[in-house]
Amino acid sequence: MADIVWQGLFIGILVSAPMGPIGVLCIQRTLSEGRNHGLTTGLGAMLSDMIYALIAGLGMGFVVNFIETNHIILQILGSIVLLVFGYFVSKTNPAIGLKKQGQKTSPYWKDLLSSFFLNLSNVGIFFYFIAMFAQFNFISADNNEQNIVGLISVSVGIMLWWFLVSTIVNRLRSRFNPRALKLFNRILGCILIVIGVAGLIMGIYNWE
Repeated sequence: MADIVWQGLFIGILVSAPMGPIGVLCIQRTLSEGRNHGLTTGLGAMLSDMIYALIAGLGMGFVVNFIETNHIILQILGSIVLLVFGYFVSKTNPAIGLKKQGQKTSPYWKDLLSSFFLNLSNVGIFFYFIAMFAQFNFISADNNEQNIVGLISVSVGIMLWWFLVSTIVNRLRSRFNPRALKLFNRILGCILIVIGVAGLIMGIYNWE
């Protein structure tokens, strides 16, 4: 069970880490309004992420059976998805989308709802969860307790990421350099590519 917890935390962090619109929004709000606004933005993203995770992991039984039956094929396809995704992440410059916001603070509920619906509009997250679940053989067709613990761990991993981002950015508000985001995305992209290559090699090796 401990392995599921650690895998869930890792998946949650990997899902949240790419600096897309939500990442930029979290940083913007943290810089202009404080850590709590950035953290609330992350909370909204986590809630929408978990909707896709639930659909991928628990809400559709045929998805679970399909993953287990075609684990090797999905691992190979998922690894290719991670390779492509990692490449585009490494080439993206999120600093371009970082704009200075006004000094007026917005209500927390607006921060939460705006990030929730913005993130929910990205249906690619669903396929990303499918790829990650197949990559780590994360979902079990006959162990719902393990699945629930795993999905809770994913949500904790997501919130852990947004807590770290909002806390670090808040502490470095006076010295924060948005250009560092580009370097960060390159590092993250390389990590995803390495995971994808490893999964691809293992999938081909286990192919029967």
